Amino acid sequence: MANEHGSIPRKPRVVIVGAGFAGLQAALHLAGKPVDVLLIDRRNHHTFQPLLYQVALAALSPGDIAQPIRSIFRNRRNVKVLMDEVVGIDTHAKSVHLRSSATMQYDYLILATGSTHSYFGHDAWEPYAPGLKTVEDAIEIRRRILLAFELAERQALEHGSHPPLNFVVVGGGPTGVELAGAISDISRLYMREDFRHIDPSKAHVIVVEGTPRVLASYPEDLSRKAAEELQALGVEVRANAQVTDVQPGYVIANGQKIESVVTLWAAGVQASPLGKMLGAEMDKRGAIIVDLYLNPAGHREIFVCGDLAHAVENGKQLPGVAQPAMQMGVHAAKEILTDLAGNPRTPFHYFDKGDMATIGRHSAVADVKWPFNAHMSGLSAWMAWLTIHLYFLIGFRNRIIVMLHWIWMYFALSVGPRLITGSQKLPGWGKLIGAAPPDGTRLDPNSPGAVETPPS
Repeated sequence: MANEHGSIPRKPRVVIVGAGFAGLQAALHLAGKPVDVLLIDRRNHHTFQPLLYQVALAALSPGDIAQPIRSIFRNRRNVKVLMDEVVGIDTHAKSVHLRSSATMQYDYLILATGSTHSYFGHDAWEPYAPGLKTVEDAIEIRRRILLAFELAERQALEHGSHPPLNFVVVGGGPTGVELAGAISDISRLYMREDFRHIDPSKAHVIVVEGTPRVLASYPEDLSRKAAEELQALGVEVRANAQVTDVQPGYVIANGQKIESVVTLWAAGVQASPLGKMLGAEMDKRGAIIVDLYLNPAGHREIFVCGDLAHAVENGKQLPGVAQPAMQMGVHAAKEILTDLAGNPRTPFHYFDKGDMATIGRHSAVADVKWPFNAHMSGLSAWMAWLTIHLYFLIGFRNRIIVMLHWIWMYFALSVGPRLITGSQKLPGWGKLIGAAPPDGTRLDPNSPGAVETPPS
């Protein structure tokens, strides 16, 4: 409706940076409301991160767990999507500066850019031990794992033997445990008939954990059950093991050298660098310290959600997982609408429904806190895990495809397309096979088995 001057009043603009769990939920909750929403993300898709490890192990394809952001908001006319990257924030002018040189004004700003890998000051390890946060990470991990088996097959064919297929996962949290179980599954079950010169089932998976137990944030009984399930899968867990070096072909933990054809990093995260642009108080991992309303000090118009937020409730920092992020996104959207309605704000309260992690093809552990308190493990926890993850997947098509993939995998013992794309070099492979094979011939330095020099 036009005002007394004949012009249409401008709707408040809400700029959301990041289309992860928090940003997506905030935008969905503001869709159709009397605000203009601009959702900015470096990528054009939302990724369901809890299932990334299944892409890394070829159980699912990237398109099964990712959805184009524009298609999600196709029918939400007040939500605009921009594929760009924020490189600066001017809190005085209430604007964000984009890599494309554009500047976007805001009335409210929601920051939800998540986290990235933390190598605890050893960023030089990253080329040798990739982490798992994006679809690109999953594809790279898949490439390395599948390539290790292919190079071992070729080495066995040419020389009669191959280096031990040791896969080292640094970190025994949920991601590390899920990766380790999936690697064991794919080697023992899904590829056992595919090779003629190697036995994939003899691959050895090692989880290196710096604390006394895997899943350290879980209750002790579930942590112990997870360790037992991993052991049943043939996974070796080395607890209280501090990694001091990661190099092509090996890891040093507690002074011991562990040879590794593929090393994966699941040991730590740090908040996205966007927090530094805000100039607000941060914790040691770069997360922005927020108050009870998810606002940084002195900025009621800015909300920080998800992994980027250092939020405390009942004296404990909220975990950087999907459920708190989703609830934070919804809360930020509600508080903006509350402001516009002229009502007082309410503090954020995290409704903890519990945690779960899957271990292999038919086992999981679950610390259930709603609708009842229970510790679950084994097949029942795995079925609960399947149901919940299908429910939260974005898009009806994704749910159906993933469900059919899982049914096919379970009964046919067959995974999805095991495609190796990109480079056919594996860091450290040349060192593992030695400079001179047993018959005296040398590998061509330009061959796929040559040592790959990491990017500078």
